[in-house]
Amino acid sequence: MQLIDGKSLARSIREEIKKEIATLPRAPGLAVLLVGDDPASHLYVNLKEQAAQEAGIRTDIQRLPSTTSDKDLEQIIQKWNSDPAIHAILIQLPLPSGHDTDKIIMAMDPSKDVDGFHPVTIKKLLKGEATIISPVHEAVLRLIAATGIDPRSKTATILANSDIFSEPLAYLLQRAGFVTARMDADILNGEVLRSSDVIVSALGRPGFIGPDLVKPGAVLIDVGTAKDTQGRICGDVDAPAFSSIEGWLTPVPGGVGPMTVALLLKNTLSLHKKLRT
Repeated sequence: MQLIDGKSLARSIREEIKKEIATLPRAPGLAVLLVGDDPASHLYVNLKEQAAQEAGIRTDIQRLPSTTSDKDLEQIIQKWNSDPAIHAILIQLPLPSGHDTDKIIMAMDPSKDVDGFHPVTIKKLLKGEATIISPVHEAVLRLIAATGIDPRSKTATILANSDIFSEPLAYLLQRAGFVTARMDADILNGEVLRSSDVIVSALGRPGFIGPDLVKPGAVLIDVGTAKDTQGRICGDVDAPAFSSIEGWLTPVPGGVGPMTVALLLKNTLSLHKKLRT
């Protein structure tokens, strides 16, 4: 199994962004809302904050307890909406239980939606009018492209827990030329999986995908991130089991994650260009 080096691809993107930002009269501004104490979310936000600062992007990171009311969260977002120094807003998901995720996302100005998950952003995407693509979706597309696979007449299957993730990605893969299927982990169609040229998994189930579900030569894009019984970060794919099997795999960590961070910076810069006066 050949590994797709997301770190190297991300590094080149970040270097280009840093060079461009250095030429701007005013730095882009990124605001991030982090609620609760989920360790993975805190790790992701810390990585995004560090990458943004290295690129020359100003950040406003609000780290708040899970007890913060939705009303208070909306007020913070509305303040960012009206702040001309903030060009991009990110709501770190998932929010803790008890919060209305849809309501919080809707409070955001769609023109500052850097993550591409606002309903207005998704609607534009599905109509072919997108100006922003979710960083994780673009990361998946770029990592697939890095293998050199020709999408025409090829099949791609998405395993995901969320329609918010899978529906836009299915559209993007179809537009690229793939025949695309979506399925839930609890209702697997093994025949479809075993015939897929590309499998994108975003389940958060360590080692869920083994060689019995994958045909040789397939491209595996592992978006899932979780900890195994030893506390090690791992993905949905049982990577060691694929070591002698032909195909492509994004490692966890080092695959989709670095690309998502780099493309978040790219989106921040793009929104800055659109919103600056």
